[in-house]
Amino acid sequence: MAEKNLDFLSVSDEINSTLLKNHVHFLTGNIDENNTLETIKWIMYENLMPGNNDLILYINSNGGSLEDAFALIEIMRKSKKVIKTVGLGSVCSSAFLIFASGHKGERYISKSSSVMCHQFSNGFDGKYHDIKSAAKENDLINQRMLSLLKSCTGLDTRTIKTKLIPPSDVWFTTEELLELGIADNVF
Repeated sequence: MAEKNLDFLSVSDEINSTLLKNHVHFLTGNIDENNTLETIKWIMYENLMPGNNDLILYINSNGGSLEDAFALIEIMRKSKKVIKTVGLGSVCSSAFLIFASGHKGERYISKSSSVMCHQFSNGFDGKYHDIKSAAKENDLINQRMLSLLKSCTGLDTRTIKTKLIPPSDVWFTTEELLELGIADNVF
């Protein structure tokens, strides 16, 4: 039994090594501190390596922490190497922002992906001043989202507010993603 586990580990290590050699990384599951940290370390590692290769980031996530997503997006934007984003499965909420932050012309979405964006907010509870402070953070988050989506799509504020982040969740077809400048290619 232990020998089978060793075989599995060596195959798993070989797969990970081959993906790394080919500049490929997977961001799947909940967007959180641990998940984004692995992706941030991968991008930083790749930027320290010689060569002019593009990086390929596959995304399959229902979203999660917006703060962790913004940390990853900052590293993506500072990357010396082109980061291709490939959305498959689910690309929702904060994962939507990460996907859109891929290099223009190099954002690929699968035909069968579920893609959703929405307004973000932190919960409001506590004393009056705590609630007022949380409201300010929500305003700041929405300003960061608007700024990011403007730079990723070239759309104006009004269009972003009505088409990308209206009051309720909005689900996109691949054609809509292309039309709005969120994705560049469908596969």
